Amino acid sequence: MQLSNLEHLPNYQITERLDVVYGSTVRSKHVGKDLFAGLKNIVGGELTAYTELLEESRQEAIDRMVVKAEALGADAIVGLRFSTSSIAQGASELFVYGTAVKAVPMPQQSMSAPQSQPPSNSSGHTDFHNHNDAAPQNPNAASDDLPRFNPFG
Repeated sequence: MQLSNLEHLPNYQITERLDVVYGSTVRSKHVGKDLFAGLKNIVGGELTAYTELLEESRQEAIDRMVVKAEALGADAIVGLRFSTSSIAQGASELFVYGTAVKAVPMPQQSMSAPQSQPPSNSSGHTDFHNHNDAAPQNPNAASDDLPRFNPFG
């Protein structure tokens, strides 16, 4: 399952929007870890017990969201977002959501395509200075041609 916080997947074409999927978990602080964290606040530094708790919470919420997306037959989830909220004193919810989609890899363009040659003049020599008939190249044109998907409709 591919996850992306973008509205699209690079090098993939989204073929179908399935549904919004989410996962959440509510966790509370461990009393022993909370006491240690209180002491750590006095001397300063990272509260590693809370860092680990949040990492576990994020992974659990993602796992639950992925199960829901797989049940829909999704290949990927785009527009991934996280949210947190306080449920009660010492307990917080971590919520993750996104749009389940079906996606297929886009064909890769061949790098062996022939390069365009500058025009040559009547004597057969290449004229690098006088080719006004060629349209100016837009370096962003290729990225503008990529298919985009709006997960909100």
